[in-house]
Amino acid sequence: MKCFVTGASGFIGANLVHELVARRHTVKALLRPESDVRGLDGVKFERVTGDLLDRKALEHGMENCDWCFHVAASYQLWMRNYKPMYQANVEGTRNVLEAAGKAGCRRIVYTSTVGCIGLPEKVNGKFTPTDEMDIATEAQMTNHYKRSKFQAETVAAELFRKQGLPIVIVNPTAPIGPRDVKPTPTGQVIVDFLNHKLPAFLDTGLNWVHVRDVAIGHILAAEKGRLGDRYILGNAEGNWTMQQMLLALEEITGIRAPRLKVPHWVALAAAHVDEGISFFTGKPPKAPLAGVRMAKYKMWFNPGKAINQLDLPQTSPKQALSDAVEWFRTNGYVGK
Repeated sequence: MKCFVTGASGFIGANLVHELVARRHTVKALLRPESDVRGLDGVKFERVTGDLLDRKALEHGMENCDWCFHVAASYQLWMRNYKPMYQANVEGTRNVLEAAGKAGCRRIVYTSTVGCIGLPEKVNGKFTPTDEMDIATEAQMTNHYKRSKFQAETVAAELFRKQGLPIVIVNPTAPIGPRDVKPTPTGQVIVDFLNHKLPAFLDTGLNWVHVRDVAIGHILAAEKGRLGDRYILGNAEGNWTMQQMLLALEEITGIRAPRLKVPHWVALAAAHVDEGISFFTGKPPKAPLAGVRMAKYKMWFNPGKAINQLDLPQTSPKQALSDAVEWFRTNGYVGK
């Protein structure tokens, strides 16, 4: 298939391009002039220069493409002005999906987030992971990133429902693994751990999944996904607390995991101060308020639908962590 990929320089996007090419698909990648393309080293693709708001570049780039993967998004937990985030995530999504429909793409896979899935609630002392049927409430839209992605997913659902565009929505959980160039917030936790810069942790929980499985899940969604449906791309055994993840890293690396658990109210107070300083300096806070607020919840999800309907691979979270550690060490993220 001839594939068009937005966000190809990002963590998920770069791994998706590698997986597509490995399966002998051809790739046209939408990249801005200043994009860091280290994650695309060693893979052959055609570069299309432009951005999500450049409708002409999108329509021209998608000519004769069979599949479109819209992975690109503005993912920042702190900005002085959030208008560009909404333009990229909401209007950019509309531009890409409509351009793909106009180009006649047979499958359009939109990368959303589990931030659009309802969060688990504690019942009898236990959290039950949620699935695609659980809709996030307005109260759970605790930051601009989640709100913008929720609005973007609504756009995708409406374009399927009203215009019949062949859209499948995927909702990745917390990917880890190779080619995390930036790195992502979860990748940064691993980098800080490896550099002995993680003295404490918050009591939170994520669904950890290998980024390769997420990339393959995108391809499976194009091949097998039911139009208009959404699929959680996660790991059935990946619902771990932060402490569990750090202890797994300790076992993999031999580096002692922190034992100090920071109370949420302490982290929240520190984040308020940090963001107040950032407002005047313009420098992003080390601990964004949005991230601390999200950490209050156990973000645990059930990927059973993707496993059963798409045959989503299930690489163990420990292997994903091991692969991430190896990549960060090999690529100069870890000091001597």
